[in-house]
Amino acid sequence: MKVLVTGASGFLGGHVAELLSARGDSVRALVRKTSNKKHLEKLANVELFEGGVEDVERVREAVDGVDAIVHAAGLTKARSTDEFFAVNVGGTSNLVQAARSGSRGRASTVKRFVFVSSLEACGPSADGLPVHPDQENPVTAYGRSKLAAEKVVLSAKDELPVVILRPGAIYGPRDGEILEVFKTIQRGVLPLVGGGEAKGVWIYATDCAEACLRAIDSDVPSGSVYFVDDGCGAIDQNRLFADAERALGRKARFRASLPVPVLMTVARGIEVFGRITNRAVMLTRDKANMLLQHWICSSEATRKDLGWEPKVPWLEGIERSVAWYRANGWL
Repeated sequence: MKVLVTGASGFLGGHVAELLSARGDSVRALVRKTSNKKHLEKLANVELFEGGVEDVERVREAVDGVDAIVHAAGLTKARSTDEFFAVNVGGTSNLVQAARSGSRGRASTVKRFVFVSSLEACGPSADGLPVHPDQENPVTAYGRSKLAAEKVVLSAKDELPVVILRPGAIYGPRDGEILEVFKTIQRGVLPLVGGGEAKGVWIYATDCAEACLRAIDSDVPSGSVYFVDDGCGAIDQNRLFADAERALGRKARFRASLPVPVLMTVARGIEVFGRITNRAVMLTRDKANMLLQHWICSSEATRKDLGWEPKVPWLEGIERSVAWYRANGWL
């Protein structure tokens, strides 16, 4: 099988490419000229195809002749809402159109289009219970862009076999976000947000990548939408930091609960810095608001329909992550 993987030089896409390569599939990795390709260059059966999802012509050429697509590319931080939508929605639209219509006068060969969305497309859990799959209440610009992209994918479900995956927080080797939690603890600081009571679900990167492969292979109805989490239950910030300290083998010296007004002031300041320097920043008021809410889903239907089972529970995953960061000089 020949599979196009977008975002292959990134975090999740890199793990998808690795698993596909390991099982003997041919991988066409859509990568930008500026992308770090070192990990991909070590893999067998991987073709590096230069281009971005916003480039209509390059997308058409990338899709030509592939049997399946795993669309994992997307912005998680951006300089504006328009930038989120240009890449996350516009890029998805380009891929869907190319997969529907084929390229170079030939009919499409795509037998499955897997779109990696996000739990953020649904929005937070108001009651601390798993959100319903039909919920549409994104509270961040990123979440709104992912929901809009989902609608683009679903608009093609009668012409193109599509599956949407909505992971919770993905972590593991090569992840830069949870790395910052470990670095903060190493610096001796443990900043809880709003008392540390907000809960979320997690999924180890290789397990999430395996769900992508199962979505390619499984004979499920076009338009199916599945949540992805490790089945270990929601974890609040207090436990997250405690488990991270345990995995690191050290405790932060300074612990404090950051008041919400202070958090929002800091986020506003970082936004201003981003505008002045023309840089995308991670901590915005959107993101700060998200940190105060519960992000909970259930992957029961995913396990049943895709024959998928997460292999790495939370406590093991966080220890594996620390070991990888240390072995590779990230910590």
